[in-house]
Amino acid sequence: MTDVVIEKKGHVAIVKIEHMKAMNALSTDMYAQLEEAFDELAKDLDNVYAVVLTGSSTVNKKGKTVNSFVAGADISEMATKTCEEGKLFGNESNRVCWKIENFKRPVIAAINGFCLGGGCELAMSCDIRLASENATFGQPEVGLGITPGFGGTQRLARLVGMGMAKQLVYSALNIKADEALRIGLVNAVYTQEELMPAALKLAGKIAKNAPIAVRNCKKAINGGISLPIEKAVEVEEKLFGDCFETHDQVEGMGCFLSREKPKPKPVFTNN
Repeated sequence: MTDVVIEKKGHVAIVKIEHMKAMNALSTDMYAQLEEAFDELAKDLDNVYAVVLTGSSTVNKKGKTVNSFVAGADISEMATKTCEEGKLFGNESNRVCWKIENFKRPVIAAINGFCLGGGCELAMSCDIRLASENATFGQPEVGLGITPGFGGTQRLARLVGMGMAKQLVYSALNIKADEALRIGLVNAVYTQEELMPAALKLAGKIAKNAPIAVRNCKKAINGGISLPIEKAVEVEEKLFGDCFETHDQVEGMGCFLSREKPKPKPVFTNN
């Protein structure tokens, strides 16, 4: 991999998209590299408890720093696709977004700069979205003669409501970070300098907890959200029960009940 880089800090993995000559636009090759990165992390779940996905920056000819999470899908690649090729591209891209959405660890999107089209769809596949104050969001596809194709019409409506999703998709208008926060598209907004430290701090807090329990919480929320409540709580009940008799459950409750002073802190091991 050359355009998608993995860095690890303790139990937190950072996946960084570094293809700024195209503003981190997502081509077939870029999606393949993202998939490869998450497949690699999936083999190391005993050491990776949380993931931060982010973009990169470059300095333009005027000496100005330009940031981009992902500026969209690669239009130069899409422009000449046939109907069947378009469906295949959508299928391949959706597979990567689905893999991230269902990754066995929480994924935090640290959104710096442009987050448009396929980039916004990629961010919506993550569990949590944190944005820098210069971030720009949008689904501009109808202005290009296509629909969002990588989950945009579906995840956006689930996150911000059907009315607001329709407004953004039909109009192809971009919104700034403060508006994205207001409508619930992102969880928080930071200065550019604060974004990555904030994302890593949150990832670190998540990584301190029992990874099996966090994984099961993610499965319960993702799996239950579209079910009737009586079925959704059944999903939760099973995942709740699955936590018992694990090392992490015994360790966590044992430390809580300990009469030692100072009270010992649990050491979780993903077992």
